[in-house]
Amino acid sequence: MKTKDESLLEIRGASIGLITAQSSSEEKFQNQTLRPILKFQNELFIEVFRNYAQKQKGVYFTLSPEKKENYIENAIQRDIKFRNALKGIVFGLFTVSEYKEYIQNSSNLNKRMMNLLIERLKSQIQII
Repeated sequence: MKTKDESLLEIRGASIGLITAQSSSEEKFQNQTLRPILKFQNELFIEVFRNYAQKQKGVYFTLSPEKKENYIENAIQRDIKFRNALKGIVFGLFTVSEYKEYIQNSSNLNKRMMNLLIERLKSQIQII
């Protein structure tokens, strides 16, 4: 029987992005862990953002594409509760060893995680 960690790694899929001997530990973590999780959870992130935007009086849905991008960025960077909920969606798919690695450099990895998520949502404005 597979362990939980083995199952998580299997359902998330392979690394996304180039990893070389010169890659920093943060870059390796980003490509081996964060990118596959963000891709795997993409539909959930879209629904979570839609729900967030609706609860914020639906203003997002009346904005121009450029202002929608700014809205996404501001929502994730400034709304701490929302940002923490998004982090939780990612953390739930960490293996124990990935979590231990994450807590060693959580500040920089949080920035990478949120920047990747912002760009992912911005690139899907038509779907949202």
